[in-house]
Amino acid sequence: MSYKLRSALAAIALLGWLAVAHAVSFEVKDGNSTCIKAELTANFTITYPITNGTKTVVVPLPASAVVGSGSSCGDTPELLASFGDGHSLGLVFSKDSRLYQVANLSMRYNLSDNTTFPESSFKGVVTSITNTSGISAQLNTTYRCLSFTSIHLADSKVTITFSDVRMEAYMPSANLSTNESVCTADLPATTVAPTQSPTTTPAPTPASNPERGSYNVTNINGTVCLLARMGLQLNVTYFSKSKNKTVQGIVNLQPSRMAFSGSCEPTTAVLMLTDDLTNISFTFSLNSTTSKYHLSALNMSASWPDMTAPVTMANSSLNYLQGSLGRSYMCRSEQILPVVNAFSLNTFSLQVQPFGVSGNQFGSAEECQMDRDNMLIPIIVGAALAGLVLIVLIAYLIGRKRSHAGYQTI
Repeated sequence: MSYKLRSALAAIALLGWLAVAHAVSFEVKDGNSTCIKAELTANFTITYPITNGTKTVVVPLPASAVVGSGSSCGDTPELLASFGDGHSLGLVFSKDSRLYQVANLSMRYNLSDNTTFPESSFKGVVTSITNTSGISAQLNTTYRCLSFTSIHLADSKVTITFSDVRMEAYMPSANLSTNESVCTADLPATTVAPTQSPTTTPAPTPASNPERGSYNVTNINGTVCLLARMGLQLNVTYFSKSKNKTVQGIVNLQPSRMAFSGSCEPTTAVLMLTDDLTNISFTFSLNSTTSKYHLSALNMSASWPDMTAPVTMANSSLNYLQGSLGRSYMCRSEQILPVVNAFSLNTFSLQVQPFGVSGNQFGSAEECQMDRDNMLIPIIVGAALAGLVLIVLIAYLIGRKRSHAGYQTI
């Protein structure tokens, strides 16, 4: 079943339960201390196998859901919301000096539940997961997202749609903070006005291209498993405190201020870049059958001084920077990678290799289409000039031969 059809089914199902859906409350405690508190509404669009193909159902998070036994506090607190016949929603949190985020979002569902999954040809428990949830907030603030936000899990068989979300992790007290980090979907929409008086005021474009930085990720055995060299420019739409309107901010990332880290798995590689104001993570996926990789997800959070609240934007259904295992992907030209409506990433002089790195060096490069086109133009122009010179030379020789033929020796 296509993604568009699954989305349409989800939308139809949403209309059926929207009027009666209510946020479900959860609290994870360690003794008398609360580390996670959440109020949220969620539904799960799940595609599962039947004898003659697949079937899609929409399962709402019921009011009877409870904090499961897998929930815990600590450095990486976890909320496990259990419901029904062996189903659960899992949120694992992590933090740095400024932000906390849902570092791991998972859905565990039991296909042996014939009531929820009729005609299922597989009987057993399935777990679907993503590490690019797009949910993050400043420490000691409540993450708020009242709008509908859909997150596609890694295998594309499960889509989680959240709404009416208020939650906080690493809580200093038992109550949600009155200070809020608001998701992008809740920010005021930009109003399209006549050309003479636009309501969206773009920020000044940086005077120069961003500086090219070098980044890498190492395995637990100390060998480099991901290499990247690139200049990065963020194009973000947000609500400005100083202008009291929606603006477009264009910011160059400075490599000298970026900390980098990540992880490598057989078919997934993640590069995370962080500075005082911005976090961005790149997730690459490898198709082990075709030995091709691509950039499959981008997650960006920013807390710039002029923002009314931190913003978080993510997309886990991308298909950029495609390359072959053991080779690097290169693009000297500027690339504009749309992520969501309010965020695009511009890359300059990019070379990246997320899989099959050997000897801590890039493999042979596969050039992007824009670079190939740029190389083709001089060749075409050169060939045209050479052809023109040849035509002029032939015309000159013919003319000269005719002029000699017009004279006779006396």
